[in-house]
Amino acid sequence: MAKPPEQVSGDRRRRPVWLDLRRTGRGLQAMLYGGLASLISLVVTFWLLPQISSDGRLAILRLVVLLAVFSVLMRWVLAGIAVLIGSIGVLVGGLLSQFAVVYLGITVDPGVDLHGGVEAPLLVAIVMSSVSAFVGWVAYAGSDDAYVAEVMRVVHRRARRIQPAPKTGLLIVQIDGLSAPLLNWMVLAGNLPNLGGWIRDGNHSMLSWHTGVPATTPASQAGILHGGSRHIPAFRWYEKETGRVMVTNRGRDAAEIENRMSTGRGLLADGGVSISNNWSGDADRCELVFSRAGLPDSRSRGYVRFFSSPQGAARGLVLCVAEMIKELHQARRQRVRRLVPRVKRGGAYIFLRAVTNVLLRDLNVSLITDELVKGTPVIYCDFVDYDEVAHHAGPTRAESLQTLEGLDRVLGALQRIIDILPHSYEIVVLSDHGQSQGATFLQRYGRTLAEVVDDLVDTTKEPVQAVGKSEGWGPVNAFLTELSMRRSVAGSVTRKALHVKTGEVELGPKDCEPTVAADEQMVVTASGNLALIYLATTPGRVPLEEIELLHPKLIPGLATHPGIGFVVVDSLAEGPVAIGRAGVHVLRTGRVEGEDPLPPYGEHAAASLLRQAEMPHNGDLVVVSRLDDYTQEVAAFEELVGCHGGIGGWQTEAVLVHPCRWVLNEPPVGSDAVHQVLIDWLEKLGHRKDLKDPVEPERASEDPAPTARHSDTRWMEA
Repeated sequence: MAKPPEQVSGDRRRRPVWLDLRRTGRGLQAMLYGGLASLISLVVTFWLLPQISSDGRLAILRLVVLLAVFSVLMRWVLAGIAVLIGSIGVLVGGLLSQFAVVYLGITVDPGVDLHGGVEAPLLVAIVMSSVSAFVGWVAYAGSDDAYVAEVMRVVHRRARRIQPAPKTGLLIVQIDGLSAPLLNWMVLAGNLPNLGGWIRDGNHSMLSWHTGVPATTPASQAGILHGGSRHIPAFRWYEKETGRVMVTNRGRDAAEIENRMSTGRGLLADGGVSISNNWSGDADRCELVFSRAGLPDSRSRGYVRFFSSPQGAARGLVLCVAEMIKELHQARRQRVRRLVPRVKRGGAYIFLRAVTNVLLRDLNVSLITDELVKGTPVIYCDFVDYDEVAHHAGPTRAESLQTLEGLDRVLGALQRIIDILPHSYEIVVLSDHGQSQGATFLQRYGRTLAEVVDDLVDTTKEPVQAVGKSEGWGPVNAFLTELSMRRSVAGSVTRKALHVKTGEVELGPKDCEPTVAADEQMVVTASGNLALIYLATTPGRVPLEEIELLHPKLIPGLATHPGIGFVVVDSLAEGPVAIGRAGVHVLRTGRVEGEDPLPPYGEHAAASLLRQAEMPHNGDLVVVSRLDDYTQEVAAFEELVGCHGGIGGWQTEAVLVHPCRWVLNEPPVGSDAVHQVLIDWLEKLGHRKDLKDPVEPERASEDPAPTARHSDTRWMEA
């Protein structure tokens, strides 16, 4: 159907574009700002570089016009040959095209001269791009909205040529790591004018939902996208049958895990698209998805537009440098002010923050816009900006909150894009988990959990430790893996440059993915303040009674450690039990002996831990860190000041913001319940196919994962 009458003004649909004063004014304003920014960039470049000169003001004004014309023509060329040159060709071509545009403009303009060799146009283009990025940054009050504004202009130009989709679509935006209490505070403070405005106006409702254990992106997305969270006991775990540590943001592991849980009828099965997620949701098209390790389709106009636009990749690379400098300054400010808790911020995280907060955010906006314009029935995209910064800065620190304000501007832009289109979309904003803050286990006690375990067990070898320092390598590795697997020059170059033989790229710290030898005796894997301990040489789930015989000091030593809240272990007599320093809670019956260790962790703790204890490949022992009484801070087993993965604090309090016309009588508990809620809404919109013979989960788990299918996109010129 066409856009409902209450969402589209009838006057706007009848009046020609040139009579729509509001739209015409916006277009003229955009042209004026663009021309002014180009003029300022050129003047500064002429002033800075001796390699370029002009014979007067008219020549500079003429060059502004020529650069604008050549830039449009170059993007048309890239769009036309995108199918032939592929994704890496678009990326490289988009960057080189900026230099070509500068060279052509200077060559054609008789009043402008270059001085020097072949490096002159390259140097001029770099300086112009840098100045242009800075001017755009200042023009948008220091925000990162320049590229979003360009996307808006493109959609405005093409809106009347777009065929309306037959039904209202659903756009699902995931803000990774955002807790419900923090969102509530940000809305009350007025710091999120777009998302907060939807809630204040009564268009959307906001509620908190409990993630359960583990509170991680892979587990929550497995539930939301596939209804299969029971396959994910933690962010990383050890499998005794194969002797491998499984890491959910590693390409080959993610593909194998999705194969186990996919039924073919995931959330995105009926024509949906998955963008920048852990899993595909059985979508027809997958873009930057870990389990598919794939780039956007080489013919995607959103991808072409991003890498060929002056406000896209070229600007993004410049602002990446600025983001790195900002991170160094903010980290130093924390040290100077002696903020606690805090962790060391540096190394690869500086690069990862720049990628997630600049390049990946704008690329996601471009890819979402491409799908909105095509009328894709359901779109699911994960923005990881806040989660990545909050891990290292702290969930409520100023730099983390700034990323939420930037994401709020993205939501506002997506809403404006939808308003322009001839078809309608409902927007759902949700998170996959929250984050809990606290000084780490190592900072508090001077030892890692693996070292504590080593002192408590009677083994000849030290425990193997698998911990993580950053989740942000997932998108980067997915990007590079796809390139390395291509049978092309780009693929060969990538494989040789990264010394890759199998095609999979695994950059990042290696201590989160250790190799486990056949004779290893203990394996400790950590995910936030949750740790799984395995007796590696003892097959199957080892019960409490056997652990007490093999290592009599282990369970009492862990349960009474000041940094540990409780230990969950399976007993032969009563099943899974949570053992604290002064009491035991039987998870199946609710019987408590002594002091119950679970009440500080919330009303859902017992049920969540029981469910997690019964998952395949769960640890022989599950360890959850302490929870501070007053601050509700936890002691992560990883070196992250903001963490998630277990239970305690805000990490299990995710958020769901949805249109008010869809009423929820009570908040969902668990990501599988959120999956069912979203399925119900898709059915109301008419987007779920009624299959007579649904795929059985048991059979689906044996079939190979379906390959991503890409459709042609011809909706606009780049």
